[in-house]
Amino acid sequence: MMLEQQLRERLNTLQPSYLQVVNESSGHGGYYPGKESHFKVVIVSDVFASLRLVQRHQKIYAAVGDLLSPGNIHALAIHAFVADEWQGQDTSSPECAHAPKT
Repeated sequence: MMLEQQLRERLNTLQPSYLQVVNESSGHGGYYPGKESHFKVVIVSDVFASLRLVQRHQKIYAAVGDLLSPGNIHALAIHAFVADEWQGQDTSSPECAHAPKT
C-alpha cells in the first residue's frame, strides 16, 4: 500500500470532519515520479478541542508513528484545527530551496 493511503487511514482514526493529505514530494530535491517523502496534512477534528498545538501534533505523530521513519516519510507539514479555527486559515506551503528547477 502506498504511503499516502496509509497516512490517510491512520489519520482517519482521529475522526476528522475534514482531511486533506497532499503529496508535496515533487517540490523537493531528489524527486522522481512516484516518490513519497514530503506530505502536508490539513486536519479538522473535535479530538483537538482544548489541546495546545504541540499536543495536537503529538496526537498526529502517535497515529502515524512508524510511517515517519527512514525510507518512509521524510517531512510532514501539519495544520491541525478544530472546526471554528479552520475557516480562513492559510495552509499553503513555501517553496523548497532544493526544489527541482524547471
